[in-house]
Amino acid sequence: MSLPKEDAAALSARWTEGVLLKRDVFSTVERGRFRGDAGEVDAVLRRLDQVPWWSYIPARHLFGRERRALGLARDLRVGPELLWAGRQALVRGFIDGVALHLAKPVGDVAYFRSAKQALHKLHRAGICHNDLAKEQNWLRGTDGRAYVTDFQLAACFRTRSRLFRIAAYEDLRHLLKHKRSYAPDALTPKERKILARKSLVASIWLMTGKKVYRAITRGLFNFTDREGGGRRLVNDAPVLLDLIKKNPGVRDATIVAFADRRSGVGLYAFVEADQTSLETQLRNELTAAKGPKPPEHIQVVQALPRDANGGPRTEILQLVATNQLDLVEPMMKSPADRAFLKDILGSRKNLRDRFNFETADLTPPPS
Repeated sequence: MSLPKEDAAALSARWTEGVLLKRDVFSTVERGRFRGDAGEVDAVLRRLDQVPWWSYIPARHLFGRERRALGLARDLRVGPELLWAGRQALVRGFIDGVALHLAKPVGDVAYFRSAKQALHKLHRAGICHNDLAKEQNWLRGTDGRAYVTDFQLAACFRTRSRLFRIAAYEDLRHLLKHKRSYAPDALTPKERKILARKSLVASIWLMTGKKVYRAITRGLFNFTDREGGGRRLVNDAPVLLDLIKKNPGVRDATIVAFADRRSGVGLYAFVEADQTSLETQLRNELTAAKGPKPPEHIQVVQALPRDANGGPRTEILQLVATNQLDLVEPMMKSPADRAFLKDILGSRKNLRDRFNFETADLTPPPS
């Protein structure tokens, strides 16, 4: 399948390809730059020309829902701006920030206050998102505010019907679930009551429709959406990690997923060890084990970035693996972090799908 001629012509003149963010049976999503009337801006492209024929009808339906919702939300400034839309592709503005599961706004009451305000703006415009249980659909901008993305399941209403009120209630309840995870002490008594009471529609969905949805997406479509990693991150990565950690030269390791233009989803293993030559040995061991396909990239580093509890900061490694380096630098919290970042970037492996989202200066500031 290829894009319609008018779509292809518009994109060839105005779109500069960047890094692939996600590819599944419903669309291909990439980050790049779009040339508009006011000049070139960072943007995100969703296209349908690379989806399988058997998933095109639902993919087209989801595409239409997103296009309509983004059009209605154009001036709300709580999500990406719709910059251009064709028959099988659309371009939305890029929000300078990272997803909730990467930002981890622990105790950030102001963030959740702005998230609630964003939700109220959407609902006043008659838009219910319907997919806010996913942390990756909430962004934390570099301005500290909350933004919403991925409107493929959004519903647009002309009146505040009963169905609208139910959908809006569930949007709010899912936001409060995230608030409970990151800022539980800030929950008000009313918010706790909302969390404790699902709508009847949601309860029925969990008992019936969701099971059918999972059976279709995970069985028929072979689709598992865990931070864009799919089945390889869910099923293969734990097995590969166990095999890697059995090597006596390995102190620790973690695996993240990245979108790959050839294979769809690739795995990137970051291994903490002293010997950089360990990479070849590990790859040979994983191949000899005859288990899951080895990671596309294995990078040996002197030390993994750590959080306050001593665990690997996978949110940083995820961005390194996808070459979104401009989003990594603001997450560096100390000179030691910046020194680590400069070291790890110098030997990173995923150079096939790189773009000029490099940070200008990674030199640790003077202490």
